Amino acid sequence: MRRIETALLDGTWPPGTRLPAERVLAGQYEVARNTVREAIQRLAARGLLQSRRGAGVYATDQLRAGIASPWGQLVADHPALRDDILEFRRVLEGATAYFAALRADAADVKRIRALMAELERARAADDKQAEADADAQLHDAIAQASHNTMFLHLHTSVIGMLREHITINGTGLREQDDGASDLLLLQHRTLCDAICARRPEEARTAMQTHIDFVRSRVEQDGA
Repeated sequence: MRRIETALLDGTWPPGTRLPAERVLAGQYEVARNTVREAIQRLAARGLLQSRRGAGVYATDQLRAGIASPWGQLVADHPALRDDILEFRRVLEGATAYFAALRADAADVKRIRALMAELERARAADDKQAEADADAQLHDAIAQASHNTMFLHLHTSVIGMLREHITINGTGLREQDDGASDLLLLQHRTLCDAICARRPEEARTAMQTHIDFVRSRVEQDGA
């Protein structure tokens, strides 16, 4: 049960992911299938997993929702709180980028480079929704590459609130100012280069520069 919890916490199985079959998990963990079944039942009782008849077992968004709700509506209704979260995001994501540069393994680097390439393609095609999606996935990949469970959890919760309730982030910022897309692309490229080259201080500075840019646009538009 603890090993499954760890996989849920460290992002191995994000919300909505179907878990491997019982026999696969039993072989992976070197335990009996009954042991796997009992662990799944306990985690399902806590809301971390969901068994769907005939479809398998899936990770829920319970961990993600733990902080975001009931904060979501408060963020939407109180601009001062939103400003506090953006300030916190600067510190959190700066540290996340720092540790990602220190700890990213080969799979992390491959994922980050692939998402950066997708961001480049979306920008070349002027597909703002695809840009926003790749942007979000890239930040998630960097958080996962930090290999720190708390960074990953806090990132998922805090960024989830911002994406849902601040339209200027992501697609909104790009739609309001087409030139912002070029600046955002350059910021992400600098960030990814620093992480993949394992330069932690440069990665932190690049991330904080990026967040400062987003914050400045939020303040300018009074959103």
